[in-house]
Amino acid sequence: MAYIIVVGNEKGGSGKSTTTMHLATALARMGHRVGGLDLDLRQRSFGRYVENRESFCVREGIHLPMPIYLPLPEIAEGDVPEGQNIYDLRLDAAVSELDEKVDFLLIDCPGSHTRLSQLAHSMADTLVTPLNDSFIDFDLLARLDAGTGAIIGPSIYSEMVWNARQLRAQAGLKPIDWLVIRNRMGRQQMHNKKRVGDALRELSQRIGFRVAPGFAERVIFRELFPRGLTLLDLRDTGTGALSLSNIAARQEVRDLVNALKLPGVRADF
Repeated sequence: MAYIIVVGNEKGGSGKSTTTMHLATALARMGHRVGGLDLDLRQRSFGRYVENRESFCVREGIHLPMPIYLPLPEIAEGDVPEGQNIYDLRLDAAVSELDEKVDFLLIDCPGSHTRLSQLAHSMADTLVTPLNDSFIDFDLLARLDAGTGAIIGPSIYSEMVWNARQLRAQAGLKPIDWLVIRNRMGRQQMHNKKRVGDALRELSQRIGFRVAPGFAERVIFRELFPRGLTLLDLRDTGTGALSLSNIAARQEVRDLVNALKLPGVRADF
């Protein structure tokens, strides 16, 4: 069976699709068979990212490693058995089609609470939650006391992850390995950065997730999307200079892949 990696966060703009695409490309470049699903049926940022990559390869006459991307299959309402949910059936069908074809399946969730996202979280072997490094996004994980800054309790999203863990336990599946990654960590405002880090460490012990650095804020991420490229493609395509900033960014991708501690995976690119 495929090892399922879900990238989830109920707030937009945290870098979910960028994270998903870079993880998928990294694993594919390492020789693993990789599948991809996008559960944001409106925006489809990850899906469009893969499509842009396919178009770039055709246009330039080159081959780049990429995931097997599969849109969720359409199911007529008349074909849905009584008491079943059409979105559950669509996701189950897509996962089943890719399950035996790939080693790793990346699922990119929308920046909102949906039935599809809730179901995907219960399927996750590893859950990756990108978080902008600020207390605005920290609110996704926990509620804070406005006066003291103390953690009052888990957020609605954290409770949803807890419920997904309970469902997996009831089904006899292994626990979700939850990794929260800190994206857009600023070089300035060190005091606020430390406060966010301290709060994350405290919360991680209370609700059970690991914390790792993610991707810094870089203009190149926005420039790569229209061509479907990642930082790992620059050397092969000649589309960007390997500046010190880009080399540092590649190291961030390598560190993230290794932080996931996936079975049989050690980033060496």
